[in-house]
Amino acid sequence: MTKRKEDFVGVVGLGLLGRAIAARLESAGFAVVGYDRSAEAARAFEGRTSEEALRAPRIVLAVFSSSDAEQVIAASSARLYVDCTTGDPARVEALAADLAKRGIGYVEAPLSGSSDAVRRGEALMLVGGEAAGCEDLLAAISAHRVAVGAAGTAARAKLATNLVLGLNRAALAEGMAFAEALGIPRRQFLDLVRASPAASAAALAKGEKMVSGDYTPDSRIRQHLKDVRTILSASPLELPLTHAHQRLLEDAVSSGDGELDNAAIIRRWSRR
Repeated sequence: MTKRKEDFVGVVGLGLLGRAIAARLESAGFAVVGYDRSAEAARAFEGRTSEEALRAPRIVLAVFSSSDAEQVIAASSARLYVDCTTGDPARVEALAADLAKRGIGYVEAPLSGSSDAVRRGEALMLVGGEAAGCEDLLAAISAHRVAVGAAGTAARAKLATNLVLGLNRAALAEGMAFAEALGIPRRQFLDLVRASPAASAAALAKGEKMVSGDYTPDSRIRQHLKDVRTILSASPLELPLTHAHQRLLEDAVSSGDGELDNAAIIRRWSRR
């Protein structure tokens, strides 16, 4: 496919998510230039990397937080931003309003699913804001999209789904550790869960990693801790289970597990 000038897209943030998004865009025929202030992340990217990404007419953001998104936008000159960051709803709303005043497009498009799911085009995209001018980018990244309302709404929806997702993983980990302590091997327990009403797609997606002890990341504990802190900050409710989950995640990070896959939460009960 011949790549046109208007197909030039910047992808800023080349972690697991950013690399998966870039792969989706490249497979759809877009000329992608990636950028990350981390030299290590830039080296892990198989495509072209350059600060030219900050001058792209359209930029996809896959950074760590809303603060990072704000910094990238301040340092760049796109006419439209697609923000796939799991962000802070209030900051997303403020950013969208500020950009709208300047005639700059902004669409939030956080993705629910691991980086592998994103790479396969199977992750659910939550779309907040007016998608005119970037429907082609959104379609290339995911075929599974739900428009949830104005900018800020997608951030709220993503935080709520991440709350359930994280607690599912933690519940499976605790149940597996409990079963193992009672003499039931991890593999046997996972097979039992899979055949029982306790099964959930969220938990089973990480169950194999918990059994094998291979915590090569598809998503990272450190990232989910950031999301949990954002959930608690944004919540008008007391969330006792999420507070307990936060403590588990903080313990994991302080123990050196922050860069491991979220399945490694089971190491709170076992160092395996």
